Amino acid sequence: MGRAKLLMSWGDATVIEAVLDAWLASGVERVVVTVAPGDEQLARLCAARGVDVIFPPTPPPEMKDSVLLALRHLQATAHPDDNDAWLLAPADGIGLSAAAVDLVIRGYREALIEAGTARIVVPCLDGRRGHPVAFPWRLVDEAERLGDDEGLNVLVRRHEIVEVDVAGTLGDQAERIFIDLDTPEDYRRLGGGERGE
Repeated sequence: MGRAKLLMSWGDATVIEAVLDAWLASGVERVVVTVAPGDEQLARLCAARGVDVIFPPTPPPEMKDSVLLALRHLQATAHPDDNDAWLLAPADGIGLSAAAVDLVIRGYREALIEAGTARIVVPCLDGRRGHPVAFPWRLVDEAERLGDDEGLNVLVRRHEIVEVDVAGTLGDQAERIFIDLDTPEDYRRLGGGERGE
């Protein structure tokens, strides 16, 4: 992107603030963000939204490492049980909506009741999977044992998945489950920038 994309303008806020606002408007109980050392401005914006901010002493080498730091924090502070879930979406997932998060949470609870055991739940549209993804808490130990060359997507490949169709619930917003910002073109195409730019 050529600059810190989470700090780029998005309407009246920044990308990270818009994403956090979607999480906070949903039914999740806690939101945790892992911030690289030296990224004080990002940490301040996150803390101002009232979310938990993890500041590791050295930059996590991979996204998986950032997620594991957040999960360890939740283990120590929230004491979840095996049927609780942790949800994951990219920090630049500007398409995230509270409605999509709540749909996945509802799907997770329904799958738990139906099967008697927690399963990974993903939102799906026309056969494509998006974000956020809900993982059973019991998979944290397995995530910790992943090899250096394995990402969290390995968990999705190893375990039974429940797909929640977003078409009927999210309507014309359904495609947003796939949106994140990778290039300046993405930013322009999706309407990034301050009002009036």
